[in-house]
Amino acid sequence: MDTVLGVDACKTGWVGIAWAGDAVTPHYAPTIGDLVDAAGPLSVIAIDIPIGLPDRGFRQADILARKFVGSRRSSVFMTPVRATLGVPQHSRANAINLEHTRQGLSIQAFSLLPRIEEVDNWRPKAPCRVVEVHPEVTFTQLAGHPLAPKKTWAGAEQRHELLKQMGLTVAGPLGEAGRAAVDDVLDAAAAAWTAWRVQLGTAVPFPNPPEVLDGIEAAIWR
Repeated sequence: MDTVLGVDACKTGWVGIAWAGDAVTPHYAPTIGDLVDAAGPLSVIAIDIPIGLPDRGFRQADILARKFVGSRRSSVFMTPVRATLGVPQHSRANAINLEHTRQGLSIQAFSLLPRIEEVDNWRPKAPCRVVEVHPEVTFTQLAGHPLAPKKTWAGAEQRHELLKQMGLTVAGPLGEAGRAAVDDVLDAAAAAWTAWRVQLGTAVPFPNPPEVLDGIEAAIWR
């Protein structure tokens, strides 16, 4: 099988886990384009960032994903509307989102807008298929139930073990990727597992079939 790449944003850039079934290779880069270029030829990229933004209201992907992860539903934020992209002030972005969804925009969601815009601009030039994932959805799929919070010791250990059972072991200093937080690396590895399932044709999207927003398939794959 070909190599897939799971991607998660980290504090200073992007961390990626490339997986070829028998080899796991970590990557780090300041931009998503540089990360993908460094990973070499790929068949599928799975990324933990919204792809396909609504003009108003909420995406079915987010609604269904929140329901699926149960007690961890707060980890799945509702995707901001497209009109918030490029807005530099939280107060203004919050007002725009409130107008179009009747829900404000948290500081956490606002802080992700530059990453969402970066992926939105890069995706049409991507070298292969790109799908959206959410790590909590993936880990719930793997475990069959919601896990402990990912920033706790128990949560990290549960995630390590689930990935190991799938043959995806991430260990060692990881080179440049080692600058990412533990949960960022585990989330990227989980994304790689879903990317592998997409390559095999066994992954399932929320919703099924995907919702189309601005000509873009908007779905969270698991």
